[in-house]
Amino acid sequence: MAVDRQPVLKRCKALGISPMVLGYSKETNRHANANNRRKVSDYGLQLKEKQKLKFIYGVLEKQFYHYYEKAVKMEGNSGENLLKILEQRLDNVVFRMGMAITRRESRQLVTHGHFTVNGKRVDVPSYRVKPGDVIAVSEKSKKSPKFAQIAEQTNGRLIPLWLDVNKEAMLGKVLRDSNRDEIDYEIAEHLIIELYSK
Repeated sequence: MAVDRQPVLKRCKALGISPMVLGYSKETNRHANANNRRKVSDYGLQLKEKQKLKFIYGVLEKQFYHYYEKAVKMEGNSGENLLKILEQRLDNVVFRMGMAITRRESRQLVTHGHFTVNGKRVDVPSYRVKPGDVIAVSEKSKKSPKFAQIAEQTNGRLIPLWLDVNKEAMLGKVLRDSNRDEIDYEIAEHLIIELYSK
């Protein structure tokens, strides 16, 4: 399996994303470089938006294209459908619930089998949750000091309205699909659709 080993803060700076989106509290204090002053082509803008979205969710090209194909077949706006599919990933839902400090950590915790969906252990980060699904920390993992540390560090994190989370019981329920206006980062998803539809 391919692994992205590029330093997070460096990549955030290159793509113009706040590290807070990924769960990192550090801000880059390097000054903008000369590359940012160059005129960027339409293709360059589209490519940057695609790279930004892939990086935020930790998805590689093949899987990302598969999500695009699904989004186009769904009813409604293809760009919003793509964001909805990415938000439904189990690793993202775990991060949104505040059960992991960063998206990378949530992916690792899911892979290690620390979470259940409707009582069944799921260790696939790309597993798509549906409205009504209950995601919980497995009974064995609840006693782990790791989750106590996570709860302390994510205390005060805003939980999206499409999730109902009980921090004490270490579980959350998906109430509905996420909306476009609930996305907490800037993205021009129509450029990604334009890029792929050429």
